[in-house]
Amino acid sequence: MKDITTAKEKLLKKVRKALLEKRDNPYPNLEDLPLYANFEEELLEVTFAEELMAVKGEFVFCEDEINLVEHLLTLAEERGWRKIYCWESALQQLLANYEFPFYETDKDFEQADAGITLCEALIARNGSVLISNANGAGRRLSIYPPVHLVIAYASQLVPDLKDGFKLIKEKYGKDIPSMISNITGPSRTADIEKTLVLGAHGPKELFVFLLDS
Repeated sequence: MKDITTAKEKLLKKVRKALLEKRDNPYPNLEDLPLYANFEEELLEVTFAEELMAVKGEFVFCEDEINLVEHLLTLAEERGWRKIYCWESALQQLLANYEFPFYETDKDFEQADAGITLCEALIARNGSVLISNANGAGRRLSIYPPVHLVIAYASQLVPDLKDGFKLIKEKYGKDIPSMISNITGPSRTADIEKTLVLGAHGPKELFVFLLDS
């Protein structure tokens, strides 16, 4: 017991001595250093696509608006979608220009096959989609339909979450949206017997259509 006490006292003595001695911080700028290595700008799109597909999301690159609508029409025909909802005026105008059929109100919303929304940013680091309730889609359209279709632009691609929040601050100023959500792949849970189930608390499928403009 005496040896243990002595060893303990020696250790505490060293700790006290270390605390009393003032030394310069060997890493003064540690908190300011980036957590990850910087992305090369041209790799943002590739990284986002890889990370999105790794979490069971679907990525579709679109050269222009016509190409986007062609992809949407093909997908709707293959899946047999009849009730596709879109509530954002800018997106409604885009789809209407090419006569793509959609519901602009919430009539029969409980029967929705898919919902189309815009987004605030695409986070390359983890393949996530940053959305808010500050637009016409509100809170419901990205959550209730079994399929969530996101239309995004190359200018919305950013490396990390902090960059996505920066875009939101620049866009809304002091009027930050009351709901900001970071979507990483389809809704999922593994609570029951550790079996992964998609669509447990939201859409079973997530598609991101990236417009090159």
